[in-house]
Amino acid sequence: MAARMMRLNSSAPRVSPRVPSRRPSGVNLRVTSGGRHSLQVCASYEAGVGLLANKAGMTSVFTENGELVPVTVLALGEGNVVAQVKTKDTDGYDAIQVGYECTQERRISQPELGHLKKLGCPPMKHLQEFRLESIPENFGEDAPCEPGAKLPIGDMFKEGDLVDVKGTSVGKGFQGAIKRYGYHRGLMTHGSKSHREMGSTGCGTSPGRTYPGKGMPGRMGGKTVKIRGLTVVKVDVENNYILVKGSVPGKPGNLLRVTPAKIVGKNIPK
Repeated sequence: MAARMMRLNSSAPRVSPRVPSRRPSGVNLRVTSGGRHSLQVCASYEAGVGLLANKAGMTSVFTENGELVPVTVLALGEGNVVAQVKTKDTDGYDAIQVGYECTQERRISQPELGHLKKLGCPPMKHLQEFRLESIPENFGEDAPCEPGAKLPIGDMFKEGDLVDVKGTSVGKGFQGAIKRYGYHRGLMTHGSKSHREMGSTGCGTSPGRTYPGKGMPGRMGGKTVKIRGLTVVKVDVENNYILVKGSVPGKPGNLLRVTPAKIVGKNIPK
């Protein structure tokens, strides 16, 4: 009987419940009436087409009222190019794919290179997709909404607009709880034996465990962060850069995703 059970178990397919899903984020499987699976895009809507830029650094400028404003310089390099226009008829949803920073063909993968060649675009180092509620007819007077068109920053962003900036924060390595979460340290004198130790992690008898989410030492920084509602101070079309008030994630040279600020019910659906 035991040998028979071993044969049955060996012939059965082994499925591990802990294997992570390989589907990209924002994509779900939906079962249709015929029993087949179809992809359903669940990515969030953007308030408008955005841009990719590099953080050049921080400086300060004076306003007309004499106020000193700290700003971050977002350098756009050679600019952003429309790589692909997706519609509900062809892809099931409306979105615009934007390419940034031209590079050599050998520096990108073959599938990505074939994708860009099929659309008639040069090799681009970075590709980002902006899902929209509807595809605009154009981005300006001389910028039609078609692959290969260069995005005009002067028509997309104006002084005083609000933008959301997303990037990777500065990585600080493995840090203790005091630096990571701002915990108080112990006494440095009077016989204290715990200067910078974390202290207790939970009660002993009841509940006799550590609650999930307890702040402990670990890796700090190096995560995707979005700063919302930054004010555009200046848009320089000639030198191809944007000044935004305040700081943005990452070190100088970090890749950033700049989009119009989301206002629920006004420029994005509820």
